[in-house]
Amino acid sequence: QVQLQESGPGLVKPSQTLSLTCTVSGGSITTSYYAWSWIRQPPGKGLEWMGVIDYDGRTFYSPSLESRTSISRDTSRNQFSLQLSSVTPEDTAVYYCKAWLRRDYWGKGTLVTVSS
Repeated sequence: QVQLQESGPGLVKPSQTLSLTCTVSGGSITTSYYAWSWIRQPPGKGLEWMGVIDYDGRTFYSPSLESRTSISRDTSRNQFSLQLSSVTPEDTAVYYCKAWLRRDYWGKGTLVTVSS
């Protein structure tokens, strides 16, 4: 069974770039037809889909975040990553990585706080 684990700094300063990595085990990120997503949930709010990278390396982003978001992958490490630039306190959230192939597989999430 696929398992995902987010990692990265828990505190980021305003205007900096938030960087998170999702390490995948139990399956390869290049296996057809997996899709690997980043999703976040600000405190007291609902889930927000940020973007996805598929098994072939193609990326798609939420229109509202596209100008600040980049998702990449490292196939040698079986990881995919999120970069969100020019962060503000409104980007404070629990960030999740998620896989989909017939069903969802979620990481446990990691809280990132944007504060000076």
